[in-house]
Amino acid sequence: MNDFRVAWRIARRELNLQFRGLRLLLACLFLGVGALAAIGSLTQAIDDELSARGSTILGGDVEFAASQRAASTDERAAMGQLGRVSQTVRMQAMAVRRGTSVPIELKGVDSAYPLYGALAFAPRVGRATLPADGVWISSALAERMGIGTGAALNLGRAGFVVAGVLTEEPDRLGEGFTLGPVAIVSLDGIARTGLVQPGSLYESKYRVRLPDGVAPQAAIDRIKTRFPNAGWETKTRDRAAPGAARFVERMGQFLLLVGLAALVIAGIGVGNGVSSYLIARRRSIAALKVLGATSGMIARIYSLQMGAVAAVGISAGLLAGVAAIPLIVAVAGDVLPVAPRFAVHPAPLALAAAYGLLIALAFTAPPLIAAGRVPAAGLLRGSLSGGTTGGRATLLWVGGAVVAIVGLALATAEQPRLSAGFLAAVAGVLGLLAAFGWLVQRGAAMIPRPRRPLLRLALAALHRPGARTTTLVVALGLGLTLFVLLAAIRTSIDANIQRTIPQRAPALFALDVPPEQAKAFAHIVAGVARHPVIETVPAMRGTITGYGTTRVADLKTLPEGAWALRGERGLTYSEAVPSGSTIVAGRWWPRGYAGPPLVSIDERLGKALSLRIGDPISYSLLGVEREARIASFRRISWDTLGFNFVMVFSPNAIADAPHMLAATIDLDKGEEGRVMRALATAFPSISVIEVREVIGQVRTIVSQMGTAITAAASVAILAGIAVLIGAIAAAREARTYDGVILRTLGATRWQVLGVQALEYAVLTLILVGFALLLGLGGAWYVVTQVFTFTWLPSYPAVLLTVVAGGGMTMAIGLISSWPILGARPARALRQL
Repeated sequence: MNDFRVAWRIARRELNLQFRGLRLLLACLFLGVGALAAIGSLTQAIDDELSARGSTILGGDVEFAASQRAASTDERAAMGQLGRVSQTVRMQAMAVRRGTSVPIELKGVDSAYPLYGALAFAPRVGRATLPADGVWISSALAERMGIGTGAALNLGRAGFVVAGVLTEEPDRLGEGFTLGPVAIVSLDGIARTGLVQPGSLYESKYRVRLPDGVAPQAAIDRIKTRFPNAGWETKTRDRAAPGAARFVERMGQFLLLVGLAALVIAGIGVGNGVSSYLIARRRSIAALKVLGATSGMIARIYSLQMGAVAAVGISAGLLAGVAAIPLIVAVAGDVLPVAPRFAVHPAPLALAAAYGLLIALAFTAPPLIAAGRVPAAGLLRGSLSGGTTGGRATLLWVGGAVVAIVGLALATAEQPRLSAGFLAAVAGVLGLLAAFGWLVQRGAAMIPRPRRPLLRLALAALHRPGARTTTLVVALGLGLTLFVLLAAIRTSIDANIQRTIPQRAPALFALDVPPEQAKAFAHIVAGVARHPVIETVPAMRGTITGYGTTRVADLKTLPEGAWALRGERGLTYSEAVPSGSTIVAGRWWPRGYAGPPLVSIDERLGKALSLRIGDPISYSLLGVEREARIASFRRISWDTLGFNFVMVFSPNAIADAPHMLAATIDLDKGEEGRVMRALATAFPSISVIEVREVIGQVRTIVSQMGTAITAAASVAILAGIAVLIGAIAAAREARTYDGVILRTLGATRWQVLGVQALEYAVLTLILVGFALLLGLGGAWYVVTQVFTFTWLPSYPAVLLTVVAGGGMTMAIGLISSWPILGARPARALRQL
């Protein structure tokens, strides 16, 4: 205890509130911990908000949904036994007024809607009830059509009067992705439109408000037990918006990993900063050793100093992370699924603090242990590396911290394999850069000495005793690699959205085309378009209920990549292989096939479920469970925005079920409006969707993802800059000595600066190729494997970025080296 008090007294005397010499340690921990605290807190805040508003977002405590059918009398009665029930119907439709047609999402509601929350209107309406000929429209639809309360419009075969303009629909988020603005009518109004026919693509939803004390999952289990093959897709208030929650969780996990990588990179800066600080304190350390201080006491003194500064940096990072949440919410606006309320969330803050402490321990332990073991004589001669390195102690502390970091990351990860791969990739990149730095240092020592003195001095600085070449290579390489990575990802994603999709996508989608009117449909389109290309397919909705010997209902968690098991999927049948698909295993059925029902499966789903040719697939269609055998696996070109079905059946498997056709229409540019008006007039029950709007939504979503990744990665870039500054600071004493000697021998300040510039220029030129290789490799993996896009980077933009990054890092290096030029030879030599 007395030793601790003595150590703290000495440590406190050397520290000051300006943290002179330890600002780099403070900045690195502040950056890394602040990023982790902000990302984790925002993710937790959004998740808590989704949970707190679960019943309102869902529209009930539980929801039962099915496509192309309503609940039977027995099913509706069973739901009524659970609690108060509200029925809604969703489908695509067209709103038509005076020759203007707009694709919309039409929603039919009963008198009990909404069970939770309330509708809001502008201007306010007295009583939120809908007559059979009334319609509530969203503000987006009102703005697009230029109408308001009292205006008339047509939906399907019926006319309606706008009874109110919606500003808030309480269950909007729970409804998921939409392909147009919303219009709400009563269930009687839905019947008047004539849009719901046998085979029409619509979705029936039954929300139930449960009595207090009834568990939502127990209510769902009760219905599923009574109707095991009904094919209901269910939700509870705990997961009211699973798509939004899943996106937030996975994006949050990815950004946390990026933040952790930034903190690891910042840790290198921490190590450099501590080394630089201890070098400046070597005379104090020597004096303490001469006065009898042991290696343990030295380590304890400076560990207390580092701990105090780390605590300040981590605390400041946590405060900045919490304070950043309102700012992020204000800036992000509609990007976030919900606007979370401000609150302090202890769990993500504790996680960020734990990471910060472990990183500080891992990177401060080696220089601290080394400083304590250097003899006093060596310290007085100016060395901080003349003693034993304390390899076992260093390995113990650093190894323990690394194991704790990895264990913590995997234990808190939603996808441990992704986290492990990401951390392994970060470690691999750092290892490769360190190895490359060692090769550069050895190579500089082996090449012939050039005749030009400045270049000879610059190359000698790369391999002289005490050179920090490896650290500089890691610092410069990290910065350049991150620049290349971000440029390649952003340009490749932009190219996928701007070039591939618009060129290969159809102009329009048409839904609910009656099979008997397919020829008339094509005739109408051909009458108003010059060169239309129309493709039609049967369209149904169904749910996979089992595969092989496995029942989906029995799975506690879905296999990785088995997204097709989550809810309903589009189903179709065909006699020929669909365009955009390639058979990779098995065979297609012949025309006129009349044997046992067969199905062709997406190859990625087959791999995720470990399926083989001949395995059975069971599925629910219109509430009836059927079964088919796998005949083939297909590779699907998903980027065409055409008809891409995970499951394509032989005609004899599902053609007997009532269904409509879906159609894609390729048109010349500018013909979309004319075709939509003609179809709305001739076929009021058909829904037409503009692909341009869908692409715009996709582009917005991808752009938001790219912005989030860029923002998180910018912290890593800042950490890389801090590493560079720390590496320069750690080598400043040796560089000061070199500069003083050169100036004593007659060199000018500009010649000394020229040596520095040449050294950084040589390192930058060597590292450009290496950074391009690493950065492009990492970007390729993110683009093709994480986002499953085509690899389409803009190489000129990447090269321009890496050149700009190289120039910036050189400028930072020279600016950081500027104090060396101001060192007075006599004073510098007395201090060395």
